[in-house]
Amino acid sequence: MNANTLKAIDRHGRSLLQAFPNATEKNPVALCKKLRRIETAIARPLTDYCNGTIGIEAVDNATDAALLRVRRLLGLTEAGAVAIGLFINRDPRGYAIKLDDAWTREYNSDKYTAEGLPLYRDWGGYGIIAPDLTVESAVAA
Repeated sequence: MNANTLKAIDRHGRSLLQAFPNATEKNPVALCKKLRRIETAIARPLTDYCNGTIGIEAVDNATDAALLRVRRLLGLTEAGAVAIGLFINRDPRGYAIKLDDAWTREYNSDKYTAEGLPLYRDWGGYGIIAPDLTVESAVAA
């Protein structure tokens, strides 16, 4: 891992820890890596479902398990996850683990000026929990 990638991962991890202070993993880099593993693991069943090789039950089971793992890592109750709009986007062409766009916009507007650590967003404004930061670091280099 190059220095730019590590810097981007650390920054995103600190953003997540600021947004989710009850996270069970307190190391920002370790938190990002664990969340990224969940993100990449859920990509396969989403793609398989899109290609018609697995059924909806298998996708439901995989997404439920992924959400539970993310909730545990971020220290969220089920009600807390619902309140912030944590969900799995079932379209395999983008990131899977996302946050509600209204919550993300409000969070970023309040925290960006105070701490300078906004959460990543997609073009629709949804918060991205586990982005591929190697892309960002390649551009920044």
